[in-house]
Amino acid sequence: MSDIQFTQREGGSISISSDFLTVLRTELRGGLCLPGEVGYDDARTIWNAMIDRRPAAVIRCHGASDVMRAVNLARDNGLLVSVRGGGHNISGNAVCEGGLLIDLSPMRSVRVDPRTRTARVEPGVTLGEFDKEAQTFGLATPLGINSTTGVAGLTLGGGFGWLSRKFGFTVDNLISADVVTAAGELVQASASENPDLFWAIRGGGGNFGVITSFEFQLHPVGPDLVSGLIVHPFANARELLAGYREVAASTPDDLTIWVVLRKAPPLPFLPEDVHGKEILVFAVCYAGEPSKAEEALRPLRALGEPIAEVIGLQPYTAWQTAFDPLLTPGAFNYWKSHNFITLGDDLFDTLIDYVGTLPTAECEIFIGQLGGASSRVASNATAYPHREAQFVMNVHTRWLERAEEQVSIDWAKGLFAATAPYATGGVYVNFMPEDETDRVAQAYGGNLARLATLKAKYDLDNLFRLNQNVRPRT
Repeated sequence: MSDIQFTQREGGSISISSDFLTVLRTELRGGLCLPGEVGYDDARTIWNAMIDRRPAAVIRCHGASDVMRAVNLARDNGLLVSVRGGGHNISGNAVCEGGLLIDLSPMRSVRVDPRTRTARVEPGVTLGEFDKEAQTFGLATPLGINSTTGVAGLTLGGGFGWLSRKFGFTVDNLISADVVTAAGELVQASASENPDLFWAIRGGGGNFGVITSFEFQLHPVGPDLVSGLIVHPFANARELLAGYREVAASTPDDLTIWVVLRKAPPLPFLPEDVHGKEILVFAVCYAGEPSKAEEALRPLRALGEPIAEVIGLQPYTAWQTAFDPLLTPGAFNYWKSHNFITLGDDLFDTLIDYVGTLPTAECEIFIGQLGGASSRVASNATAYPHREAQFVMNVHTRWLERAEEQVSIDWAKGLFAATAPYATGGVYVNFMPEDETDRVAQAYGGNLARLATLKAKYDLDNLFRLNQNVRPRT
């Protein structure tokens, strides 16, 4: 094996001897993969097909000791380094070009303690894997809406989903984390131990170290919840959106209602003559006692005349996979996002206009309902700051052929610009694409200065820079 050339984080390259790498292989519990070797392509291939990068080497970690060795290798040699958890983040920063990829996906342990209602979760775990283990005991914590999403990246950015109105953001349920710092040291972050680091990782992304274990608070959930979809013809979108605004203003914390605007996929419960045509969908999840769901859903069901309704009692784990078929890996994806406090008539008009020009059948706009418990936390209590936001819009642009790329991205950017006057200016960091580095200040708002100071404390040389980067400030 010849020496390997690595890209360095400040530019240029460095050669690392094959003899050194041979010794390193023997020290790892996991493995070291070079281009062409088994595991290399698996590690560098992530959810978003727009990302096609080739690191010089991959360390596939099986524990904290592997992570520490990888971090030390990157720091001591000035290597460009990226960190992969679930590999689902839209920006694709999990994979670097020519540097060292620290792959955490083999670390997939989930250990639930039903007595204390806590879970210890490793960083390669997906939402589906976490949910299945916790639901064995009738427990859950707020996560996202797609079972293939990685727990690590979701959590580090804040994390929200169907349970957040009742139990808060994912970071509001984080008890502690084990972190490998840029110094290569394993430390614990919690309310009592390294509390400043604990504050920073609850929304500050991957800026402050590599998490090797998360400890979460769990809550009694399910295992069966009332959830499902109400599908409406798009011709009535204006009235339905106005009605949704009124219903959402008085929903109990147990109920979450999201809006999806897209072309109808060929789902078996939809008439064939609707397939491929624009629709408005209310996606609902009631996290309280199933017997009380009917009353809570009555105002929503009173809106319009739906094409179809598929709402009923089903396992929470099944509902968490409901959108997986629309979010499979291997397609090209580009997102734009805004936060909103209120949904105004002008915003509705703009959304309706843009749904009329969807560039592909895979594109969609969703409006996620927040508020409830997630808004009853101070904006500076965690690094995630946007507690005032009652809704988040994700312009999920998706296409299957490279020829559709430019028209899709232009459509997303146009919609983003047209809806900006009605938004708060803030953004959920996990929804930011690779080209939105200029929005980091908006992502962190009033918490940015403290994050920059802590970045200097824990990562002065900005080793962990392949993320929505907070630059260190001394």
